[in-house]
Amino acid sequence: MSEEAGGRVFFSNVRRSLEEEDEIRLVSVGVDIGSSTSHLVFSRIVLERLDNRYIVSERELLHESEVLLTPYAEDMTIDAAALGSFIDRQYKLAQIDPAAIDTGALILTGVAVRRSNARAIGDLFAAQAGKFVSVSAGDGLETTLAAFGSGAAARSIRESARVMNVDIGGGTSKIAVCEAGELVEMTAADVGARIVSFDAEGRTVRIEAAGYRFAEEVGLKLEFGVKPDAHLLDRMVERMADRLLEIIQSPSLSAASAALLRLDPLRNERKPDAITFSGGVSEYIYGLQQQAFGDLGPRLAQAVLKRVKQWGPRIEKPEQGIRATVVGASQYTVQVSGSTIYVAPQSVLPLRNIPVITPDLPLDGETLDPDRIAAAVRSALRRFDLHEGEQAVALCYRWKESATFARLDAFSRGVAAGLSAMLERGLALILVGDGDIGGLIGIHCEQELRMPNPIVSIDGIILKEFDFIDIGALLDTSGAVPVVIKSLVFPTSAALGRIDKGMAA
Repeated sequence: MSEEAGGRVFFSNVRRSLEEEDEIRLVSVGVDIGSSTSHLVFSRIVLERLDNRYIVSERELLHESEVLLTPYAEDMTIDAAALGSFIDRQYKLAQIDPAAIDTGALILTGVAVRRSNARAIGDLFAAQAGKFVSVSAGDGLETTLAAFGSGAAARSIRESARVMNVDIGGGTSKIAVCEAGELVEMTAADVGARIVSFDAEGRTVRIEAAGYRFAEEVGLKLEFGVKPDAHLLDRMVERMADRLLEIIQSPSLSAASAALLRLDPLRNERKPDAITFSGGVSEYIYGLQQQAFGDLGPRLAQAVLKRVKQWGPRIEKPEQGIRATVVGASQYTVQVSGSTIYVAPQSVLPLRNIPVITPDLPLDGETLDPDRIAAAVRSALRRFDLHEGEQAVALCYRWKESATFARLDAFSRGVAAGLSAMLERGLALILVGDGDIGGLIGIHCEQELRMPNPIVSIDGIILKEFDFIDIGALLDTSGAVPVVIKSLVFPTSAALGRIDKGMAA
C-alpha cells in the first residue's frame, strides 16, 4: 500500500478472505408495516465461501406471522404500543430471541409512511438498528417492490409477455408494467380499501382524504360514528373502480382521475397481455379471503374484477398476494473490493446500509453524453424514492469500452449532475464498478471536477437493484475494503390471508 498527498491510495492483493469459516449461518427477519396490514417473516440463511466472497447457498423459512390489521390510536396515528406487542408475540411464536437476529429488513409502506409517528415504529427496533436495513418505501419503491414481489417481473420473462401488476392496499393502489423482467412503467393512485373503515355496527371510524373526495363525487356525506347511506356507499366504490380502471388503461386521463395520481401517469400505449393483483384487496379478488374487516375491500375487489374482465387481459394469480412487498430476508453476500480503488478521506469509512441504484447508463460508443447519463441516474433515483437527495446512495455501473480522458470526464460529469441533489447536501459520492477503473474515476472526480465531497470509488464488486451495502474500513494487510451486500428478497409461501383479529384496530 502507498499513500500520496491528497488522500490518493492505491492497493493490491485483492484475494483476501474475510472469515476463517467456510460456512456462515445467519438468522434474518423481514418486517412489513403498511397502512392496512403488518406482518413478519423469519428465515435462516446459510452462506458458503466462493473464492473471495460468500454466497447464499440455502434459505429456510422459519416462521410467518399472522397478518395484522395495522393498529391505529384515536388520533389516527399508528398505535406503536399495540404494534410492539404484536411483534413481541411473533418473536415468541417463532421461538427466536431478538438478540439472536443477525440481520433483517424493516419496510414502511403506504399511508403508514406518512403517519406523524412513523419514526416511533423504527424505535421498536432501535436495539437492532445496526443489523437492519430500514426502508420507508414511498410510492415509487413500493410499486417496484410489489412488481418484483408479486412475480410480475419474472412472469414477463417466463411468458415473454407484457405483464401489469395492480397492488391494491389500504390507502393506495400501485400499478407496474413489466416487460422482459424490467419495470417499464409505473404509477400510484389514492385508491384503497381503507380510505373509509367501519366498526362492527357499520359506523364510520376512519376517513382518509381520498375517502372524503370520493364521497363528495357521489353526494355521500361521511360522518364519524354514523352509518353511511348503503346505496351511495356502493356508488362510491363503483366510482373508485372506474377511476382506477381509467388510470390503468387510458392514455389520457380526466382531471378527477389525474388528481388521484401520486406518480406520473402510465403511457398506456398498448394493453398488457396479462394482469395480476397483489396487496390486501387481492385476497378477495382470488377468493382467498371471505371475511370482511370493516373496510371497502370486498366490494372494491368485485367492482375492479368486473371491469378488468370486460377490459380483456387474461387474469393470472401472482406468486405473492398480500405479502408481495414483504422483505422476507436480508440476503447477505460478502465480497472484497478490487485493487484499483480510491477513498478520500479514509475516515469516511465504514459506511452502513447504503441503498444501491443501478441506472441503465448509456456507456456504449466512443463519445458519452453527460446529459443522458444524468437523466438515467435521476430516473433510477426516482424509481426508488431517493430523488430528494436526503441520503447517500451507491451508484453501480458496468464500464464499457476504453477509459479515455474524454469518456471518463463525460461519465463523471453526468453522474455528478444526476446525483446533484445528494452532493449539494455534502454527502459522499459512492461509486461501485465491476471492472478495474474505480481508482481512475475517483481521482478524476476529485482532481478534474474539484468535487469537495468525500469520495468512495471501488471496483471488482457485482451489485443489483434491491441491494444495500456496508463498506468496511481499509484492511491493513491488503488495502482492499470488505463489502457486505444485503439483498431484499421475496420468499414464496402458501400462507396467505391469515388475519390476527385480536390486535386489529
